[in-house]
Amino acid sequence: MTFCEEVRKECSDVWEASFHHPFIAALAEGTLPEDVFKQYVLQDSYYLKHFAKVHALAAVQATDLLTVQRFAQHAEGTCGAEISLHEGFFGLLGVTDNDIKSFEPAPTAYAYTSHLYRAALEGDLAATLSALLPCYWLYYEIGERLKDAKPNHPVYDKWIATYSSEWFEQATREQIDRLNKLTEELSDKRREQLKAHFIKSVHYELQFWEMAWTKQKWSFETEVHA
Repeated sequence: MTFCEEVRKECSDVWEASFHHPFIAALAEGTLPEDVFKQYVLQDSYYLKHFAKVHALAAVQATDLLTVQRFAQHAEGTCGAEISLHEGFFGLLGVTDNDIKSFEPAPTAYAYTSHLYRAALEGDLAATLSALLPCYWLYYEIGERLKDAKPNHPVYDKWIATYSSEWFEQATREQIDRLNKLTEELSDKRREQLKAHFIKSVHYELQFWEMAWTKQKWSFETEVHA
């Protein structure tokens, strides 16, 4: 069993929970309130900015030019395409300049990106990719599961089409193969350390849907009335 097969099996309960979260179920049905998706898109745009930066850190950690090139391309290509997608969503969802200026990352988005930076800055390429991979892999599986769904909504249809696309599948499989190769000769202790990065990211992915679904805010943003 490869490293990725092992860690995917170990966190299967949390992994599967994402597919059944109300956010994903409503999106597939086309009943997801647009204000909820708007919250998700704003938070995800913030996440993707840092996702791209962590890819740049991974490029620095790489020891061969091909891997350096690929992580740089993932930072520019994959994240650039997704950010462009979100900018398109901004118009469809009526995101205003004021919405962008007043944006504050929710606790989950802030914590998730902080986790990515910590894995990268305290570890090596294997650690960084262990933290990054769940975002690729889970979204790819969601796209596969929802590819026949018919939300009949211009935003939700496009979102599903993006993550069920061939280019996204190829990017995901490339990163799975890369992490398996990076972990082939590692000790059991080191593999367990990497699994911890991966599993934390899987938990954050599940919490990201909940963050958008509940429109999560920092406690100090909530007004207390006597």
